Amino acid sequence: MLRSLTLHCLLVLTFVFPFSASTLADTFVFTAIPDEDETRLVERFQGVADYLSEQLDVDVRYIPVKSYAAAVTAFRNNQVQLAWFGGLSGVQARRLVPGSEALAQGLEDQAFETYFIAHRNTGLSESDALQEDLRDRTFTFGSKGSTSGRLMPEHFVREHFEAAPEEVFSRVGFSGNHTRTLRLVEAGTFEVGALNFQVWEKELADGNIDTEAVSVIWRTPSYPDYQWTVRGDVDERFGAGFKDRVRQALLDLDDPELLASFPRTRFIPAENADYEPIRVVAEQIGILD
Repeated sequence: MLRSLTLHCLLVLTFVFPFSASTLADTFVFTAIPDEDETRLVERFQGVADYLSEQLDVDVRYIPVKSYAAAVTAFRNNQVQLAWFGGLSGVQARRLVPGSEALAQGLEDQAFETYFIAHRNTGLSESDALQEDLRDRTFTFGSKGSTSGRLMPEHFVREHFEAAPEEVFSRVGFSGNHTRTLRLVEAGTFEVGALNFQVWEKELADGNIDTEAVSVIWRTPSYPDYQWTVRGDVDERFGAGFKDRVRQALLDLDDPELLASFPRTRFIPAENADYEPIRVVAEQIGILD
């Protein structure tokens, strides 16, 4: 509890008083998109910070942010040098900071999926394709900047119905994160929602889903998603070869408990070209200028 409180204080101070070169010149700072409950994220990424600090022999700090856009902004402004991004936020960040690179992704991120879930009162059951009965339902995405919670599910909705979500559903919402999407549909606040399949599977394994109230009705085709992205100027700041050392540290991470918190089996190499399909879809939909 004390460590969490300290991190919250650091967050407030960080964004009220921007980082200064004198105070953080030797500190490697990273963040992550807030795709789940903040308490879980702090616990997960403080563990990553401790691991990287030991491996890189520098002070490493994790700074939480309140939105996907804030994660991209912090990266652009060099308030953080490394970030755990989704597919879309990674594309956005790398466009804003030339020379930035995707370093590593989870083994599972090569073929990610979104689950469409529905409340039991809809009477909808699992299908191999999107159902026409989805029309005129209430529907919630996750964050507006989420790949698995917004970009790709919107792409598949447009592809199937040949219309924007606002023209298909009676009401469209944005929950802010995947855990919130699950809870809103589970409670019946929205009839249908789209969320990261990993969140569903983990919550299900942990016994945190009322399967009498909500169920999966469709699984999307796979697509590339999350990745670690680093700024291209880290070698200038932390010394020659630092970027490669960060990549290797991420690839070498083998703590079962820490990996399970993502959840990922392990991290594997990634590169910018892996996310070209995400860029193309984002431009088609009009999310990426």
